[in-house]
Amino acid sequence: MPRRIKFYTDEHVQSAVVSALRRGGVDVLTAHEAGMEGVSDETHLAFAAREGRVLFTQDDDFLRLHAAGIDHEGIAYAHQQTPTGRVVRGLMLIFQVLDANEMSHHVEFL
Repeated sequence: MPRRIKFYTDEHVQSAVVSALRRGGVDVLTAHEAGMEGVSDETHLAFAAREGRVLFTQDDDFLRLHAAGIDHEGIAYAHQQTPTGRVVRGLMLIFQVLDANEMSHHVEFL
């Protein structure tokens, strides 16, 4: 049975993105809510994996971790200049068409 995607956002994601996703029925946990502010990128990625969450970030350091073979449950990435509406639409599309198994060890670019 497909598992719904749940997101984890690093500490630099705008609250407007989180709010819009939640209004759309998406389970989102922020770094702040998880008490994970100020931790390393590796720690964020490991936490998201333990929690079964896809990491949404605008920090390209996470792409390097993926390329290095670090285990994760999926990364959704957008450049920092990507407009908020486009980020939300992209994340909602991921949520609507993919399941958690399909995102595991995968990167989606918004």
